[in-house]
Formats: sequence, structure tokens, C-alpha cells
Amino acid sequence: MQGLDDTLESGLVEKVRAGNRTAFGRLVEPHLPRLLGLARRMLGSSEEAEDALQTALASTWVARAKLDPAKPIAAYLTTVTLNKCRDRLRRRKVSQFLGIGSFDPEIPIASDEPGTETHVADRQLLHEVSRAIERLPVRLREALVLVAVEGRSHREVSQLLGVTEKTVEMRVYRARQRLREKNSDMFEA
Repeated sequence: MQGLDDTLESGLVEKVRAGNRTAFGRLVEPHLPRLLGLARRMLGSSEEAEDALQTALASTWVARAKLDPAKPIAAYLTTVTLNKCRDRLRRRKVSQFLGIGSFDPEIPIASDEPGTETHVADRQLLHEVSRAIERLPVRLREALVLVAVEGRSHREVSQLLGVTEKTVEMRVYRARQRLREKNSDMFEA
């Protein structure tokens, strides 16, 4: 685990359950960068990711009595964050279907002022890959992001998503296959 040992974490969870806001901050702080990155990759927007993470943390605080000191908080926070991202994606889909609003936010990528043509080409490729990942179905996207981008094991992802390891493996395989099929010209060098 990042930053906290199991004993310290379980003690913080107990304090959080009792309503200690400072303990909550100490408990979640080491996980914030990873959770924000996950939300950004799921939603494709920094602003939406920050909102989703804020909502996830608020939900965690409200449901703090359900926290189990014997279980790692990282998996719980990841699950809540993924659920908030799914909620936003569902709302986005409904809004797009009804023609309400525009959901084409710019993805912040590396540097705003690349120095060479290579940097420009790399940025364009990264932008295209990010857009291609956003077009994947949610279940394939979340498996791909958790395994390929965050580097989590199939076992860990299966526990987070509540599916078998084989299901995670198939989702990652199908996500990569779809990316290759629909974007083969993008990956040719």
C-alpha cells in the first residue's frame, strides 16, 4: 500500500468511522493522485474527473460507518470512484441522446508548447488513442485502464469489479482488439 501501513490504516479507519475528518484526510490523501488519474482516464476530462472524485470522497464520508478496518481502503476507494465515473458516463450518454449539451472536452496532454515535430506527432497520437479508449464500452474501458494503464493484476481488478479473472482477461483482450481493429492506421509506424 502507498504511504500507510496496515496498522496505521486500520486505526485511521476506526477514527473515520467515529467521525474524525482529519483522519479521513490522512486516510485518503495517499490515494488521491491514483484515483484522480483513474477518473481522468475513464471520463476523458480533468474537470469531470475532479468532480467524480469529489463525489466519491463525499459518498465515502457519508457511508463511513460501512468501512471495515480489516480491509484495505484502496480497493474500496477505487470501487466508489469507478461507480461515480460510471454514473457520469450514463448521464453523459443520456444527455447526448437527448441532444443536451456538448461533451467534447479537451484532454490535457503533456506540454502545451512542443519543441519539435516529433512532440507534435506524439501528442496527436496520444490524443487519438485517448479518444479511441473513450469510445470503448465502459466495461472494456475500465478493465483496460485498470490493467494496462494502472498496472493492476487481473486478480486485483477482478475483485474490484466483482467478476472472475478470466472475465477481466477477456475484457482487456477485447478492448485491445477493438482498438487495433478500429484504429489500425493509427498504430502503423
